[in-house]
Amino acid sequence: MLVLKKLLRDIPAVLGLVIILTVALLAIFAWQIAPHPEQIYGTNILRRLRPPSADHWMGTDALGRDIFSRVILGARSALIIALGVVGLSMLIGVPLGLYAGYSRGFGSSAVMRLADLFLAVPQLILALAVAQLLSRGLESAMIALSLTYWPFFTRTAYSETLRIRSSLFVEALEGLGASPLRIVALHILPNIAAPLIVRATIGMGFMILTAATLGFLGIGATPPSPEWGLMVAESRQYLPQSWWYAAFPGFAILLTVLGFNLLGDGLRDLVDPKLRRSR
Repeated sequence: MLVLKKLLRDIPAVLGLVIILTVALLAIFAWQIAPHPEQIYGTNILRRLRPPSADHWMGTDALGRDIFSRVILGARSALIIALGVVGLSMLIGVPLGLYAGYSRGFGSSAVMRLADLFLAVPQLILALAVAQLLSRGLESAMIALSLTYWPFFTRTAYSETLRIRSSLFVEALEGLGASPLRIVALHILPNIAAPLIVRATIGMGFMILTAATLGFLGIGATPPSPEWGLMVAESRQYLPQSWWYAAFPGFAILLTVLGFNLLGDGLRDLVDPKLRRSR
């Protein structure tokens, strides 16, 4: 409760939370909220490239589809990507980081050198390479992003585990004969959960942006999926006359990523008192 009160006093973090909750509600009730659900996938050339109006708040695209309805449904794809990629990355990276941080010897060094190898290559370049090896689609983009993002969680879990590893209570548990698995799962993991949550929150915004980039480059979602990056890519040949075609999906990406970053910064300030005091 005290943590929640402190978070609610952070205006940017509250703004980010409001943005994320709004996007989540749009994603959950997309088909009920969309004003023209029948125009999300259907085409009507007679309505093509109409500017924003009372009937079409964000205009229509080159196939006469309502952009506002497609942007709302695109929120579902964005959150599925964010949650799926971050969840799978944590499932891979956190256990490896815990193992490397608690154990000693060759296994710990091998895990961290493998993570360093992945981190040495820019994530977008590595994700593009992996995605090219897989079939085109949203699932392939999620797999590619997960296989390139896990080292960030490994690094975070490793550094925090090293810090907790030298604590007196860990030495006491070892002296009492507690197994390494019990110590790591029941005592170290709960103590490093906060920085992992901060990393996950910021990572969700980053994943949405990276997935939109893959969609823009034609590697992620496939037409006629209402995916924000793909919608921006489809609008290129109609700029600058049909500015609304790219502007509104792009603004949706900007607003959602901003929301996750603001909330992540607020959570980071709560986790790191030194950072909060310096700010």
